[in-house]
Amino acid sequence: MWRALAFLALLAVAAYGATWVADHPGSVTIVWNGYEVATSLAIALIGVLIAAIVVGFIWAIVRGLITLPEALVRGSRDRRRAKGYSALSRGMVAVGSGDPMAARRHANDAERLLGAEPLALLLKAQAAQISGDREAAESAFQRMVDDPETRVLGLRGLFVEARRREDDVSARAYAAEAARLAPSVTWANEAVLEAQCADGDWSGASETVERRASLGLIEKGLARRQRAVLLTAAAQEREAGEPEAATERVLRAVKLAPDLVPAAALAGRLLARRGDLRKAAKIIEAAWRAGPHPDLAKAYLTLRTGDSVRDRLARAETLARLSSWHPEARLAMAQAAYEAREFTQAREALAPLLADRPSVRACLAMARLEEAEHGAGTGRSREWLSRAAHAPRDPLWIADGIASERWAPVSPVTGRLDAFVWKTPTEVLAGPSESGTDEAEPPEGAILPIEVAKPLDAAKPTEPARPPESAKPPVPAQPPVPAGLNGTTPSPAASGIPAASNPMPAGTSTPVVLPMPKAVDKAADGKDRRIV
Repeated sequence: MWRALAFLALLAVAAYGATWVADHPGSVTIVWNGYEVATSLAIALIGVLIAAIVVGFIWAIVRGLITLPEALVRGSRDRRRAKGYSALSRGMVAVGSGDPMAARRHANDAERLLGAEPLALLLKAQAAQISGDREAAESAFQRMVDDPETRVLGLRGLFVEARRREDDVSARAYAAEAARLAPSVTWANEAVLEAQCADGDWSGASETVERRASLGLIEKGLARRQRAVLLTAAAQEREAGEPEAATERVLRAVKLAPDLVPAAALAGRLLARRGDLRKAAKIIEAAWRAGPHPDLAKAYLTLRTGDSVRDRLARAETLARLSSWHPEARLAMAQAAYEAREFTQAREALAPLLADRPSVRACLAMARLEEAEHGAGTGRSREWLSRAAHAPRDPLWIADGIASERWAPVSPVTGRLDAFVWKTPTEVLAGPSESGTDEAEPPEGAILPIEVAKPLDAAKPTEPARPPESAKPPVPAQPPVPAGLNGTTPSPAASGIPAASNPMPAGTSTPVVLPMPKAVDKAADGKDRRIV
């Protein structure tokens, strides 16, 4: 539109000029070297215009001849660059498709046509990676490190390669250098944080979290949570040797994240030791309202070491009222009532949990109650032990597929901060039979129950012989009853999940040992061999 307006304006100016020349006639005389040329003004103006056009045309020809070599070189360079980017595009497609031969061919073409172009070096490194040539990949990344524009990208490639060959020292060095050059790079900050957590450098990890929060790399709520986790980890290390320092750190953690169960439980224990029972109870109750947990119940019931079993029962009733009789509160109530020899009250607390698929802990609690009330020679306790073998698993601390009886600040697999979550393990599907027989074979897709194993030092009970129908069957021998009503978190084996590579020390009570389902191979010595 603007071009049309400009053309119309120029046309109007030309028309006005022609009209003006026609209204003001005149003549132009040129005398040169004895010659005299006389013409009208209009003809003279037309001649000047034609002369200007001719001169401009001649100048364009001369200028084209002068710049012709440079234009030829520039055209060749542009064509070469276009071919290089075409090879680069095809190489990226080959890398994404997983074609190592095509990727390396296009990478070589791109490097030959584009030279030290950053994308060409990146393609060469990726082509070497999918081809398994680690040396070529590291060489390409090192060339990128030498260029200031691609230094951070090269450091990331070297970091990945160092991780693949399990060279933690080099990987940490590359991540630290990348974080120094580009503080806002997420992967470098996360790698530095994981390294600090692995070394137990909780103060340095806290500084890294604060720096990430100040740069806007993580949300403020997540930063507060991570700082609370780090403070809790530092307090756990100082709990035995420096109780005052541990108390100061865990109270800061509780202030940052009141619902962090390990922090609240630890704060309750430390405050109770120095006699501040009111504050300890207040912290645990606040965390209990946010999410009931057996660790909180255990810490709350044992706040005062001199309390009687009746006092602990009263505390359990308080927890039950605070959580509107949450299942964890009912289990804690049943435990306290059992210790107080209030078996009827314990049964009433467990009754709603037994209505629909009771968990392992609930079944074991009932087994212990039956044994305490009716003796070890009755079949009621054995019935509940049998139900426990088929019962749903109780929640555990789980991180990256690893279960642990106790919470840890980082994952033992990936080193990720605040990775452990309290949740119910996934059920294990039935696998194919190893014996090749069809005897008692479960249907496809069925959920395999787990069996309650006897303690390692107990003798294996023998199966009693079946008596005649007319004779009264003898009472079978009662196997050892695991401590299922002791308020502790179930063992990871009870959840069908492999235990952490660096398991936490077990509590004072005897855990429930539940072997893996049928999907786990059996070695020659009878031990489970976990399939990863």
